[in-house]
Amino acid sequence: MKTSQILGAIVLSVLGVASASAETYQGVQTVNSVRTRAEVAAEGAQIARAGNVYGDVAQAGVTPARTSALARADLRNEAVATARAGNIYGDGAQQGVLALAGQRDRAEVRAEARAAARAPELF
Repeated sequence: MKTSQILGAIVLSVLGVASASAETYQGVQTVNSVRTRAEVAAEGAQIARAGNVYGDVAQAGVTPARTSALARADLRNEAVATARAGNIYGDGAQQGVLALAGQRDRAEVRAEARAAARAPELF
């Protein structure tokens, strides 16, 4: 029992010594520069105009504007037709519109639903 307590005290003292050798605060660092504020500002503006030299497309230049051979109305009509076609990438995209056999009139189905809702058999 005493040996485990002694070993525990030794471990704690070693940890205390290791943490005592941490960094010391050296105060505010002084800046020793020979350039003026105007020179630094001019250099910063020049670098900002140059762009991000480390970016993915830094050397690509300006992207040209896209042009289309279609007129605006034709393109809009094509977009509307595509939107009405539904999700062309969906599971049932190529199956077309689902047609139910024996379709009934909407008013007939509505009347049947009302009669079923008001029927005393439900309650």
